[in-house]
Amino acid sequence: MSIDPKPLRAVVVIPARNEAARIGRCLKALAAQRDVDRREFIVILVLDRCVDATAATAQKVADAVGLRLGVVESPGPGVGHARRRGMDLARRMLEAGHAPDGLIACTDADTEVDRHWLAEQLRLVGEGARAIGGRIDLDVLEAQALGGATLRRREARAESRFARVRAEEPDAEHHFFSGASMAVTASAYRDAGGLDPASALEDEGFARRLRAAGIRIVYSDSVRVTTSARTEGRADRGLARDLELGEWLDQRRYDGRGYPLSDLLAIKGDTTISVVVPTRDCAATVREVLSSVVMVPAAAGLIDEVLVVDAGSPDGTAAYARSTGARVVHQDDLLPEHGPALGKGDAMWRGVAETTGDIVAFVDADTHDPDPAHLLGVLGPMLGDPSIALVKGAFTRPFRGGGEVLEGEGGRVTELMARPLLNLYVPELAGFEQPLAGETAARRDLLEQLSFPVGYGVEIAMLIDALEAVGLGALAEAQLGTRQNDHQSLRELSAMAFAVLCAVQRRRADSPGAPVPQGLLQPWDDGSIREVPVLERPPLRSLGQVVRKTGAAALM
Repeated sequence: MSIDPKPLRAVVVIPARNEAARIGRCLKALAAQRDVDRREFIVILVLDRCVDATAATAQKVADAVGLRLGVVESPGPGVGHARRRGMDLARRMLEAGHAPDGLIACTDADTEVDRHWLAEQLRLVGEGARAIGGRIDLDVLEAQALGGATLRRREARAESRFARVRAEEPDAEHHFFSGASMAVTASAYRDAGGLDPASALEDEGFARRLRAAGIRIVYSDSVRVTTSARTEGRADRGLARDLELGEWLDQRRYDGRGYPLSDLLAIKGDTTISVVVPTRDCAATVREVLSSVVMVPAAAGLIDEVLVVDAGSPDGTAAYARSTGARVVHQDDLLPEHGPALGKGDAMWRGVAETTGDIVAFVDADTHDPDPAHLLGVLGPMLGDPSIALVKGAFTRPFRGGGEVLEGEGGRVTELMARPLLNLYVPELAGFEQPLAGETAARRDLLEQLSFPVGYGVEIAMLIDALEAVGLGALAEAQLGTRQNDHQSLRELSAMAFAVLCAVQRRRADSPGAPVPQGLLQPWDDGSIREVPVLERPPLRSLGQVVRKTGAAALM
């Protein structure tokens, strides 16, 4: 970039990851700024692992509209690293030009700033502002494609956030301080200690740094931008992810109690369906579960295969299951070349290999209040919509103990481990009410792509891997009513939670395939190690040809 005699008043920082289709509109909006000479500001475009023509497109547009543009590479992955690189460069450029009150203004590559965006921020700086948040509106045409519930949910969250902001800043005109429009003076950036290069939500962290440094944020309606309402974002979190989840909540949650058997028979067509029921010591419940949930739709022709995979239960579970007409096999007799089965997930994996259905549904056998909807409800959405690849059941989970029933207090591993983990590491799946529910249906071609943790980590692993394989839009959840099962002791739940944690740890982007401990230390028992199965079985597709039974013969 050539040196210009005009004093530098502002540097605009734009992180970009594969934004060739949108960066042109962003730069043209900056070139159209009113009341600010183009020679008084520079744009820094920071490339975050771009593999498309973002850089070439940006340079071509900048040359055409007379915009001063610098293009640099991000030092690390993620928008936080990219934004920090740009803001650090901007601070040094302004300080080198003896402009400590010069403006570092951030926007995003899918955003178009208002024509007075820079001028208004410079005016506010002249009035003493050191940090400025601009109002962010959604692109009208793109927002029209979103569901009404998604937009109402966004508005409700905005009202809540605005109330919190107004509690600290009574003069705030909105609540926005995000990457699409946030700005600080060079001196404020230095005083705050810079921006933390988080992989996402770096803007929220920066706002906290500013407040901690005693730097007031001005939330001004005179500073405005319009940003994309797309649901396929580049970052793990942020507006696009919020809108994507909002659309999922609006479109992919079903009332599983609204699928009568007769309706499903009418739409089944040529699709074949297998049901796998893993069992271990379920003598008290398995017969009723099979009789009321599985065997009636099987007799009617909706289910082509029923397979009970038993762990050699000493309480007579297998005999009770056979009395209903279901086919029962010992888990170790399936894929015996892989050794003894090590847990529920292992039984499920072997059950998939032993069956032939286009759709495979899993049903837990330890339910005290089985309902036909527990199976029909997870099959209905898939039979009605071929784009759905997996349906997870959801239940109201009461806790029953000492003669008292506490509504919503069941599912303790879900609430204390699975839900926090998903919110932290896989926020796209945070909308699932019961990520650990055993009642699940999925298409075979998906299941054969997935690894199966051998133990209780299988449910959450299946969700995370399915998200990676087919995307959030192909996943659904069906509300199945109430489910009551036996409650485990806290020490048993500790082992279950450990298995869930290990499954998620293995799938973290920063540690794929990372080793995990094979046991859980129990300090209350002289420091002994409790073995918790965390081994994973490979995708069945990787095993090559798997011999399976035929559907007709497997029912009985």
